[in-house]
Amino acid sequence: MGQINTTVGDLDGNTRKIIDYIDQARSLKADLITFPELVITGYPPEDLLLYPQFIKDNLAKMHQVVAASRGIATVVGFVDGASGIHNAAAVAYDGELVGIYHKIHLPNYGVFDEERYFRPGKQCPVYVINGTSVGVNICEDIWHTSGPTAVQKAAGAEVIVNINGSPFHIGKQQTREAMLAKRAIENRIFVSYTNLVGGQDELVFDGASVIFNPTGDIVSRGKQFNEELIVADLDIESSQEPRPPVNNSIQDPMRPSDGLCSSTTTKVSAFSPASSPLLPIFKPTLLPDLAQVYEALVLGTRDYVLKTGFKKILVALSGGIDSSLVATVGVDALGADNVVGLSMPSRYSSEGSILDAMALATNLGFELRSLPIEGIFSAYLGTLRPEFDEKTSDLAEQNIQSRIRGNLIMAMSNNLGWLVLTTGNKSEMAVGYATIYGDMAGGFAVIKDVPKIMVYELCGYRNSLENKPMIPINVLKKPPSAELKPDQKDDDTLPPYAILDPILKAYIEEVHSFNDIVDMGFDKGIVQEIISMVDRNEYKRRQAPPGIKITPRSFGRDRRMPISNRYKPF
Repeated sequence: MGQINTTVGDLDGNTRKIIDYIDQARSLKADLITFPELVITGYPPEDLLLYPQFIKDNLAKMHQVVAASRGIATVVGFVDGASGIHNAAAVAYDGELVGIYHKIHLPNYGVFDEERYFRPGKQCPVYVINGTSVGVNICEDIWHTSGPTAVQKAAGAEVIVNINGSPFHIGKQQTREAMLAKRAIENRIFVSYTNLVGGQDELVFDGASVIFNPTGDIVSRGKQFNEELIVADLDIESSQEPRPPVNNSIQDPMRPSDGLCSSTTTKVSAFSPASSPLLPIFKPTLLPDLAQVYEALVLGTRDYVLKTGFKKILVALSGGIDSSLVATVGVDALGADNVVGLSMPSRYSSEGSILDAMALATNLGFELRSLPIEGIFSAYLGTLRPEFDEKTSDLAEQNIQSRIRGNLIMAMSNNLGWLVLTTGNKSEMAVGYATIYGDMAGGFAVIKDVPKIMVYELCGYRNSLENKPMIPINVLKKPPSAELKPDQKDDDTLPPYAILDPILKAYIEEVHSFNDIVDMGFDKGIVQEIISMVDRNEYKRRQAPPGIKITPRSFGRDRRMPISNRYKPF
């Protein structure tokens, strides 16, 4: 399994990497190598699929991969434009295109909108490779009990090759593996699940490609969040029941009544290595949830920065916990030499916060620059005084400071060509506790989908990896504050995060109703206030930069709400 990191639109680079992995697999005398879904185009290609030239260019690269398949069977994801546009897998051997599979079940929920682009397939092919019958299908296809896997099994398949672009969120891998084990057991079949790895805009793909045997045990698993060539031997003869006869016309009950999912069988010759002991099982342990989230943030940040052509990042460093986590992720993603912190103290910035920012920069070894904003802030207030009738609102003063900082850091970005990482978390983005054109100004929102309580947990996790805390303990202990007015605390404006975060999770991620959330034991007035804040701040979130998805339902990709919206759920 070629668990590789591709870049959307980099057809040349993706193809070179695919061919390099084919060469590696061939040198190991493998019979078959598989690659992720739409690996040639990168995943997801979105509206690039609407351009005929893009489809044509991707087809040329698919044939280049086919030509490289000398002596080894190869399954590679691409876009087929022969009869409408299909999410497809090419099956090649010895420089020849043996067959093409078209994805049948097209997901159209959450981050997926494949019905926008693709037509569903109708054929469930089986290929005989060195005497072993192999069914090929794509991602969503294997999630259906009566889908292509069952059809291919009935047609004689002994191994199912399923290629994927399955994005990460907390708990996703456990769900995947439970489903795959079930599919292997109910069909008494080997299941090979090849997944993409890497970051693509808001999405992170965690790899962890896996093979199950017919009893639901793992034969091999790839690492999470790393490119890898995963090599395994399948002991077909000792594990498989007698092969059923081939049936070339089997109705798939999951397809519409007017669609026929029929099986076909094609024989493929492939190199058969001399008899040797089976490779040992390689099954790296899945990371704990917090470690998975942290690695997803690091990988997502690294890939977004590098794939968009940047070299360095800028972080507005307040000495608070959010900016501390973002800067730490940035260092782990890109190295300390490529991270610059910018301290922009005002009359309300505490000495402790300034010192905490300096301590973080020293601990992690990145550069910290300082641009005090007091002079600019005073000039703003003086300029605006006549328009405010000698009375500046408390909120306006706070936002002016934030917008000055946004202006300064974006000026630095423009001048130096460095990408600004914003520091707002999911709790703040949910209720609008952020300044549009202020602290929301930037190119990438690293912790946009990370609730505030998890921010603390991730900082604690990162500190646990070192002999001494990299993120100063004082940052974790002091009450959270925007420091935009005297003695300000977050809970002056918001409910405590221990109450806020569970309500937000219930409303946003679990889609519970107002009454359901109240029945969970939360105060009715607080629930109503929080839901109102979430709903009326959709306009802010639409103007926020993209950020990494780590929960089952993120803003933007998963949760798509109208801005002009008068519906009240209470």
